[in-house]
Amino acid sequence: MRSLQRIGILLLLLASGSAAAQAVALKDVRVWGSPDSTRLVLDLSAPVTYNLFTLSGPERIVIDIDAIDADLKALAVPAPAGVVKGVRFGGRGRSGLRIVIDVNEKVEAKGFLTPPNETYGHRLVVDLGHALPAAPPAPVKVASKDGQRDLVIAIDAGHGGEDPGAIGKAGTREKTVALAIAKKLAERINAEPGMRAVLTRTGDYFVKFKDRIGRARTNQADLFVSVHADAFMDRSVRGSSVYVLSTRRASNEATKTLADRENAADLIGGVSLHDKSDVLASVLLDLSQNAAISASRDAASRVLAELDTVGQLKKSEVQHASLIVLTSPDVPSMLVETAFISNPEEERRLRDPAHQAQLAAAIHAGIRRYFYDNPPPGTHVAVLAARERGQALRHVVSPGETLVDVAGRYAVGIDDLRRKNHLETETVASGTILEIPVTGT
Repeated sequence: MRSLQRIGILLLLLASGSAAAQAVALKDVRVWGSPDSTRLVLDLSAPVTYNLFTLSGPERIVIDIDAIDADLKALAVPAPAGVVKGVRFGGRGRSGLRIVIDVNEKVEAKGFLTPPNETYGHRLVVDLGHALPAAPPAPVKVASKDGQRDLVIAIDAGHGGEDPGAIGKAGTREKTVALAIAKKLAERINAEPGMRAVLTRTGDYFVKFKDRIGRARTNQADLFVSVHADAFMDRSVRGSSVYVLSTRRASNEATKTLADRENAADLIGGVSLHDKSDVLASVLLDLSQNAAISASRDAASRVLAELDTVGQLKKSEVQHASLIVLTSPDVPSMLVETAFISNPEEERRLRDPAHQAQLAAAIHAGIRRYFYDNPPPGTHVAVLAARERGQALRHVVSPGETLVDVAGRYAVGIDDLRRKNHLETETVASGTILEIPVTGT
């Protein structure tokens, strides 16, 4: 009898173990499309075993999953997005599932499992990208006025797509607020003479951190601003903060960058590092990065001061943090935590378009103050800043450059230029420092 009882218990345990193995449920299927990639996400109750492969004629991606429970009648089919034209489901064997993703072009598919986080449970993520890597985009030519280039401000709306960021008690999502403020900030930047905005994302999709930085560098950005909303367990915590990269993280990133000397050369103005020793190359990269961090601090302090006029500050000084989105060694960068979305009052204000506009106006005002106090040579803002202060610009004459060239570049009369610099003729030697009058015909 005892032997039979043991066998019975063993069979029950095996049955329960088998049921547990088959208890993985497919809860939802979501698709996010962006300009250069598409992500499909399967929400699961537990990890699964799967097989992912592509088929042609027509183009499609197939996901076979073993031992999964899915109510195909109740499962919502996601709407087309990105390269995904449609998603189909079908049973496979006794307990398996086949998912077919119809796509409108040949793509590469990469799948991976992710553990639960604060927002989602277990997930199977499938990234769909172009099968053939696109050639690196050519540097964007910056528009110019009167021969001077515009400043480019890269504006990064945090999170996006399947990454909602922090979520307030009323359901407000950080990604939504960040994009709304980023777009309003871009409008203000584009309305500012001598400035142009570039958004790292324009819709509800996720962009990898390195790609956000890459888009700023591709567009030759003078400043990178990442917009976020903070959160904390204590819902009474409130206020704005501005972060720049910590020197420790900067040092670690510089070490990684130095391993790829081609990229490192780009970061320090195109100086070749192949003929430089490791020590010299490291010093050159450190100088570039230290300059970027110093400029980041200066710009961030001005933005923080303007945010103080809109609402409460959490910290009255610029904070330093090890944030990957701030690791570009050659572009001054800051991260703005506009408010605490976890605070009910601040969440309510963050949802208000009028308050979003006030935050965008404050960030814009800080950026403008920084660049008018530190105008980069050769920019239209440098001309405007000099005129605003009633000061003369200075220009170093290049080899082969004539007085006519200089006058045309700064949109001033050649006679005014000669009088300002006490020149008898229009001949000027290379290396001469000329003062450019701020008024003239």
